[in-house]
Amino acid sequence: MTDDQLLRYSRHILLDEVGVEGQQRLLDAHALIIGAGGLGSPVALYLAASGVGHITVVDHDLVDLTNLQRQIAHTTERVGQAKAHSAALAMRALNPEVQVHALTERADAQLLNTLVSGSHVVIDCCDNFETRHAVNAACVQHRVPLVSGAVIRLDGQVTVFDARAHTSPCYACVFPPHQAPPEVHCATMGVLAPLVGLIGSVQATEALKLIAGVGTSLMGRLQMLDGKHMAWSELRLQRQADCPVCGADAH
Repeated sequence: MTDDQLLRYSRHILLDEVGVEGQQRLLDAHALIIGAGGLGSPVALYLAASGVGHITVVDHDLVDLTNLQRQIAHTTERVGQAKAHSAALAMRALNPEVQVHALTERADAQLLNTLVSGSHVVIDCCDNFETRHAVNAACVQHRVPLVSGAVIRLDGQVTVFDARAHTSPCYACVFPPHQAPPEVHCATMGVLAPLVGLIGSVQATEALKLIAGVGTSLMGRLQMLDGKHMAWSELRLQRQADCPVCGADAH
């Protein structure tokens, strides 16, 4: 670690739980962020600021004026640009040491199979169930921890699925593919801007903890935020033996 890095990350290094070794793990890590919107923005900025050495951001969408109410990685000047590239610009401006790879593609099974296998942690910041299930399947296959978050209207949720642990449920255990609820989108339902920052910040925290080996993750615990009353609640999650993705008959 260089003198500049020791200074830049000094507030991490001062933490007994992180120290020089933990910060070095962050510098050596590769994080994969799926989605550069409301959740992906704070995740990308905090991971870059924290010194995660290699970050890949995947998003096929373009920056729209309606995004700017909550997607803080983007600016008015970058309306019409690819979200992945816009987020990469913000990350590099914050920390030019970080290697950022921006992909303007849909996160389909083939692409995810390649990207997830080379990642230390995946942060799912997308906005549709099809992609979430594809991300989950790739993480289970390659045994890579997945930090999952979602926000709509004034409600949010966040958890960790860690396929390295035999007791961990996966996304399909909690949200079976054949029981997917109707899709809801911000464009029709709305979302209170800071809530994506709250959930995205928790996602970034969990990702950093997983990489640095700090504390206990949210594995097996779904944290739910009622933003209207600012109340958190927790639901315990169990692995399902008949899960089509991680169950005994899935392999």
